[in-house]
Amino acid sequence: MYDVLIVGSGPSGCQLAYQLSSQGHSTVVLEEHDRIGDPACCTGIIGRECFEAFSIPSGLAQFQASSATFFPPTGKPLRLSKDTTQAYIVHRPTLDRALAQRAQGAGAEFLTNSPVNDLIPEDGGVRVQSRDSGREWQARAVVMAGGASSALPQKLGMGRIDDLATGAQAEVEVNGLKEVEVYFGQGVAPGFFAWLVPTTPGNGLAGLITRHRPGQYMQEFLERLFRDGKIASPQVEISFGRIPLKPRPRTWGPRVMVVGDAAGQVKPTTGGGIYYSLLGARTAATVLDRALVTDDFSPGLFAGYEREWKNQLGREIQVGRWARRFYEKLSDTQVDRLFRFVKSADIPQAMLDREDFSFDWHAPSILRALTSQPWPHLFQAMIGAAFPFMRRKNP
Repeated sequence: MYDVLIVGSGPSGCQLAYQLSSQGHSTVVLEEHDRIGDPACCTGIIGRECFEAFSIPSGLAQFQASSATFFPPTGKPLRLSKDTTQAYIVHRPTLDRALAQRAQGAGAEFLTNSPVNDLIPEDGGVRVQSRDSGREWQARAVVMAGGASSALPQKLGMGRIDDLATGAQAEVEVNGLKEVEVYFGQGVAPGFFAWLVPTTPGNGLAGLITRHRPGQYMQEFLERLFRDGKIASPQVEISFGRIPLKPRPRTWGPRVMVVGDAAGQVKPTTGGGIYYSLLGARTAATVLDRALVTDDFSPGLFAGYEREWKNQLGREIQVGRWARRFYEKLSDTQVDRLFRFVKSADIPQAMLDREDFSFDWHAPSILRALTSQPWPHLFQAMIGAAFPFMRRKNP
């Protein structure tokens, strides 16, 4: 009987295992694949705040980003920069393995090739079954820290995440890439965006997010980058991953919690989930420690986990989802207009230069944009175009 069994060895699962083991609780992490960190479809961009808050080893950083260039559907690109590092790019599999090693150093146990098929809450614990391996475990509590498509939370009555996109990414050889590049347009990544990110010298990651035909759009994006002389070849292996853009309806059950992508703890604006997953894991660890020490596994205590993580992330996710839905309604012409407007007013750089600007917390900037001059006039026109039913009717 373990104190806590964690399903999934991504950042949230490893962070949770580290905190619980450091507090003296027996913890085991079950990973379905034969190696921690593989496969992975993640750019590994981590904001400076996250990097420092969770003491991520500085040696994991492949590239430090202080600037980025944004390409509208047509027209001139927009470049933004700061004097200080805003984000770090890490190799995601290496990050997962480093976090797992830290958790193992604190006493956590990791078992690979251990897919979980069923969770059965019982009096005094949870029975965990792996029909593939024929093994079974027991724990006082279980945390599901797998991907957004996991069927286990839904099976336990927590509902499913019904707003998903797909990320596509490939490792590429780059020619002289010195900063992050972001591409917009319905022909590039409908409703979302694409990117080209430097990693190690001569190498980078190209990727995009979309809801439909990600493979087709990804191949077309790679061919565009090749034609522009930015990558050495468009013939590369592409990986895919599901990205939740909305939290799961419920993230707790009898002696069970859900964290990370499986809970929908992801930025709807960018699809980035590392920081929010780590924050969700930290909250889960605090509540589980309380449960284990007091032997209180009541619904009220477990429901408190959801209240606490939503108090921290709920507003950010809600505002981000609104911004996401708004952007998805815009045509290329409207996106071009938006770029021209913000460039002429030098608004993005002004927001970037604010002391309270954050790479990870987007809601304050979004809300400020909606209320600060001259943004409201632009957004009124954009909203009228994107959501026709909201247009003012002439008397």
